[in-house]
Amino acid sequence: MIHSRRLSDSGGLTIAPHRHPHYHKESIPSSFPISPSISVSSPYSNVVSTYQAAYTPRPARCAWVTLLTKSSYLPGVITLAHTFREVGSAYPLLVICTPQLPARARRILAAHDIQCRDVQPLVPNQGAYEWSGAFKRFEETWNKLRVFELEEYDRVVLMDSDMVVLHNMDELMTMPLPSRDWVAAAHVCACNPRKLAHYPPDWVPKNCAHTSMHGRGSSSLANHPDNSPTSPRPYGSLNSGLVVLHPSLTTSEAIQTFLHTSPLVPTFQFPDQDLLSEFFRGRWRPLPYVYNALKTLSQCHTPMWSTEEVRCLHYILEKPWENRQGLFHDIWWEKWIVSRQTVHELCGEKDEEYVAQYVTAK
Repeated sequence: MIHSRRLSDSGGLTIAPHRHPHYHKESIPSSFPISPSISVSSPYSNVVSTYQAAYTPRPARCAWVTLLTKSSYLPGVITLAHTFREVGSAYPLLVICTPQLPARARRILAAHDIQCRDVQPLVPNQGAYEWSGAFKRFEETWNKLRVFELEEYDRVVLMDSDMVVLHNMDELMTMPLPSRDWVAAAHVCACNPRKLAHYPPDWVPKNCAHTSMHGRGSSSLANHPDNSPTSPRPYGSLNSGLVVLHPSLTTSEAIQTFLHTSPLVPTFQFPDQDLLSEFFRGRWRPLPYVYNALKTLSQCHTPMWSTEEVRCLHYILEKPWENRQGLFHDIWWEKWIVSRQTVHELCGEKDEEYVAQYVTAK
């Protein structure tokens, strides 16, 4: 049987079986004793033991969430949804969308049993943030912060739509956090392998939290980098491609106040990511990289990388539907071929062509 790792309440790892590839919204994942071949050393036990009343949500009120503001990302969302079904996740995928998302895109999502939740656009105060150059591609990512308004859910996992799920990771829905005002996420990779001039000047390999994992061997799969007051600045930054969180209108209002009043906002180079890192400073639990495996980590951090152990693969920078030649883009294309056939079966040829027009790579 194929298994996936699971973070137990005590912080160690147990093993959860992959499920039949469709959603079981009311089921609660079971667990089995850990394989002796897998290291159980994990900083999670230390964190949880510090907080006697760690918060664990009700599984029936959990969901995966991604943002969609334009039809051009439909191939990504539909393929992401396919991979959740493929690994047998017990939880639904919810799409938060802004009003400009066309009705046709919404209808195609509904045919896939993907619920849409409308949110109003969220932006800093006029003139407080200037979009320029390469960072203009992040212009709509502030909208991801609307996820905190989904108060009907106990917990959601916010994800980017340029991801594929390779192994079941439902354990993120029941992993304890110290309280409802904490989040969990993997660290940023601060290596800047392409030497992009617009990235922060201290984003160099020696300051990257993942570099500290090179000597840990297979234990890096279950562990995360250690943070301390003397760690380089990038150690304090999370990657917002996948964030475990508890929706709350109180938290949402506090985040929006921060967005509209903090003098730090104009300095943010990665909008929602920098804001979440700052807002939850001291209140975010690092996750192992396997839950948000940036494709570039395989080259920057080869000593810790294991493709077989990756739970969720993140296609940062070039998207596989725009460029077929890229790191692990072949994996996305395998998933897309099946996803496209599903669009055809559920929606017909015209809607299949509508979605496929945005897959421009040949």
